[in-house]
Amino acid sequence: MKMNRIVFPLVLALAATLATTGCKHKPVKVTPIPGPAISNVPDNSNLNPTLPPSPPINPEPAPGVNTQLGGGPLPDNWDPSMMNQDRAALAANTIHFAFDSAVIRKGEDANLSAVAAALAANANDRLLIEGNCDERGTEEYNRALGERRALAAREALVKHGVSADRIRTISYGKDKPADPGHDEAAWTKNRRDDFILLHPKTAM
Repeated sequence: MKMNRIVFPLVLALAATLATTGCKHKPVKVTPIPGPAISNVPDNSNLNPTLPPSPPINPEPAPGVNTQLGGGPLPDNWDPSMMNQDRAALAANTIHFAFDSAVIRKGEDANLSAVAAALAANANDRLLIEGNCDERGTEEYNRALGERRALAAREALVKHGVSADRIRTISYGKDKPADPGHDEAAWTKNRRDDFILLHPKTAM
């Protein structure tokens, strides 16, 4: 009887202790939601989300490239076939040479100034210089002489402020006489440089 009085309070104290601390239970198993496993999702952490920059709407022309109106860029290695020829524009400014000479005479300065002014008026225009000779001499010699005459005119125009890369030269030797005659009057007209103004071709 005395033992029961001692044990009973101990049992009550133990029951109270268990009631306050409780018992640890295993968590209820969660039913997985149908769908792809997380391990199958691709890892995008290394991707760069930055997009490449868009090109400018009106890009500047590349260095060394001249822009012609209506026809797009005109490269430095252009040739007269890329332009429209205007033979009448500078027909009055043809220069003439002495016999067997490529030296430009002082009296031709006004013509050269007029040609330079025409080119300065439109930066998109170009120039073709055609060197010519009279009928005397061999074809080979006259071809070389006509080229020297055309180059002499180009050098003179550069001194008048024209950029050399706007000018092309060609020699026709004695193949394109201005006067078909066979005397000094005709020969004087045929020893010449013709200036052909070149305009940009318009876009189609």
